Amino acid sequence: MEKRQAEQEIAALRKQIAYHNQRYYVEDNPEIDDYEYDMLYLRLQNLEAQYPELVTEDSPTQKIGGPAVNTFAPVVHEVPMESLHDSFSEEEMLDFDRKVREAVQDPLYVVEPKFDGLSVSLEYRDGEFVRGSTRGDGLVGEDVTENLRTIRTVPKRLKTQLPFIEVRGEVYMSHQSFLELCERQELNDEKPFKNPRNAAAGSLRQKDSRITASRKLDIFVFNIQQASGADFGSHAESLQFLQELGFTVSPHYSLCRTIDEALEQIRQIGELRGKLDYSIDGAVVKVNDFAQRELLGSTAKFPRWAEAFKYPPEEKETTLLDIEINVGRTGVLTPTGIFEPVELAGTTVSRATLHNEDFIKEKDIRVGSVVILRKAGEIIPEVVSVLRHGTDSVPFVMPDRCPSCGAPVKREEGEAALRCMNPECPAQLLRHLIHFASRDAMDIDGLGPAVLEQLLNKGLLSSAADLYTLTLEQLVELERMGEKSSQNLIHAIEKTKQNDLYRLIFALGIPHIGLKAAKLLAMTFRSMEGLLAATAEEIAAIDGIGGIMAESLRDSLKQENTHKLIERMKAVGVNMETQLTIEDGRFRGKIFVLTGTLPNLSRKEAAALIEKLGGKVSASVSKKTDYVVAGEEAGSKLTKANQLGIQILTESELLTLAEE
Repeated sequence: MEKRQAEQEIAALRKQIAYHNQRYYVEDNPEIDDYEYDMLYLRLQNLEAQYPELVTEDSPTQKIGGPAVNTFAPVVHEVPMESLHDSFSEEEMLDFDRKVREAVQDPLYVVEPKFDGLSVSLEYRDGEFVRGSTRGDGLVGEDVTENLRTIRTVPKRLKTQLPFIEVRGEVYMSHQSFLELCERQELNDEKPFKNPRNAAAGSLRQKDSRITASRKLDIFVFNIQQASGADFGSHAESLQFLQELGFTVSPHYSLCRTIDEALEQIRQIGELRGKLDYSIDGAVVKVNDFAQRELLGSTAKFPRWAEAFKYPPEEKETTLLDIEINVGRTGVLTPTGIFEPVELAGTTVSRATLHNEDFIKEKDIRVGSVVILRKAGEIIPEVVSVLRHGTDSVPFVMPDRCPSCGAPVKREEGEAALRCMNPECPAQLLRHLIHFASRDAMDIDGLGPAVLEQLLNKGLLSSAADLYTLTLEQLVELERMGEKSSQNLIHAIEKTKQNDLYRLIFALGIPHIGLKAAKLLAMTFRSMEGLLAATAEEIAAIDGIGGIMAESLRDSLKQENTHKLIERMKAVGVNMETQLTIEDGRFRGKIFVLTGTLPNLSRKEAAALIEKLGGKVSASVSKKTDYVVAGEEAGSKLTKANQLGIQILTESELLTLAEE
């Protein structure tokens, strides 16, 4: 390759890698899997090795990890949290061993699994946990102390008191916890995380530590960064000491005398993939002796005394036998491939999601096709590519009606999925009921997912209207529901009959109609009868209601099943009118954006105050924004507001404006 061609490819690779780094490290939402990313990175490394004069300081190969984002306070790492150089073959590992032996004599190696999670630092003073941070770019990370405190395997106090110790570990989410989280996200109509690593990273970066606590994160600790009051000569000794202090270290590390022993251990760890309840994407080989590590030193990015061996994704060839259409709890129609069974990453695989209509068309997947399967994140089987089509195979066509209830399905603008629009579809009933009972909807205290599942399993609910006909005798038969709890629940359900109309509109779970839109609709049309009679043009004319929202509302309300549900609600005495009014309209036409943590008001309370006075609360800053109300740790929204010259208000200034 000529230098000019290399220069062009290097520039393109750097742009690609920077984009994927942003998706992976900052947004926790990658578009490609680790192996594809590794191959891009390896190609860039090879080209830069061939043309060293083209290496620049801002190249991804010269940086560690990803940048720290502005969500949390920055932490400067006294000891850099280095990344590792990757190898993809045994020949490369032998080359690593040769370089080590050129510098030191008779090295011993410690081989450990390479956990696929989020690297963190934990600091302890006098045995007490005082600070925890993410790796960030290796030099500066984020302070996530309070969120790390919620992880049960992070010791809050060490078994042996030391003046100071900083350790490094990997926060991860078990496969079981990941699947449970994805199920909850689906019920809440949220986009599920793609793999446990991104779920762990997203959970650790939550502003509300209660959310982090609910995600059941875990940690393995694998290194001592610095310590006072303790001294070690080797890595194996330090791992033993970490266990004595109360940390959880890898259960599968071993001491090897030769590189051949290390390679055998790498193979054994590789055989564990798919059998563990956590993700590993490789194995790490480290020189055991700390004095030898000092002699070997580090490059600008990697230690020379350690090497990561990355396992390639296991792929198998099989035949697609059939395509089933499943209706999820949010009404989305998901095609699932049925395959000839194959062994993949330790388990037998015969089913895999085909995601949506676009995915099938893009890869031209057909019944009878011979395909390549692999497991994404060692958990979820997926089709990588189609090798060839079977005889007489034809392109697959998605159905135009819901397989569960027979109602029409629709592909909404901006979505890749087809969705059943029937609010009483049996396949999505649980999700609808959870939403109906939620705090911002009908707010039925004591009616959580566990109780609803029992009611559904006993055949007591076929729609939300059935909640209002439940009896004490039916409820006391449920698990963990005594007479008092049952009476309280019946009272809570009865109480919701007096709710304002906007709560019922929101509770119907109409796509794109959130709580703010429900309030606008209630204030405009005043009754359910008025809303049902409104045209799409009249709905879209409301400031704050767009065309997509209006169309979605009209499509849902014209469904026969929706009409029946509303009529049943009306028959049992659920309120169909609103009492919402704008008090004096002093904020009418004004757009507010809330950012940061306010000293006294919650965001919900501040938004309610603004809306009560006729203002609108927007999620993003634009030239149309009139005011930005900023609290502590206000981030990019405040920066953008200053750039646009938008007036900034404190909480007290907002309250003063509201009282004038």
